[in-house]
Amino acid sequence: MLPANGPSPEPPRRPALPAGAVRLGGGCAVDPRALVFTFARGGGPGGQHVNKTSTKAQLRVFLRDLHGLHPDAMDRLRALAASHLVGEGDDEAILIADHSTRSQADNREACLVRLKTLVAMAAKRPKVRRATKPTRGSKERRLDAKKREGEKKRDRRWSE
Repeated sequence: MLPANGPSPEPPRRPALPAGAVRLGGGCAVDPRALVFTFARGGGPGGQHVNKTSTKAQLRVFLRDLHGLHPDAMDRLRALAASHLVGEGDDEAILIADHSTRSQADNREACLVRLKTLVAMAAKRPKVRRATKPTRGSKERRLDAKKREGEKKRDRRWSE
């Protein structure tokens, strides 16, 4: 028998992810074709290897290509990745670069890990702090501590 006010509503469904999508965490995924990698010569020490090979990886992902991210989480992502944001409006993208290793594949993987970390952090809703009253015991402990500190300072004074 159904309840008097009708059938219970179904929970909202997530949109279907594209086939072969790269999962970024927090229910977010991106089409692998939307991950644009470019490679350049890395800086720093390394001698001839650095001068001859393009191991620095740069990952560009347009925010419009991120699927399954709540609008609030998208705002948090913009705040978290502020230093990595390039472009405006529909062309807004995250640009992540890495040249920490001598391997192009490792640097490419490091860029992906950094993107996944940013998205996972943005997808997690921050806890709402609810103000509470201090308990009677905590008030008494605080006042006792204040009295002890005051007595300690009073004992340091010169007596006349």
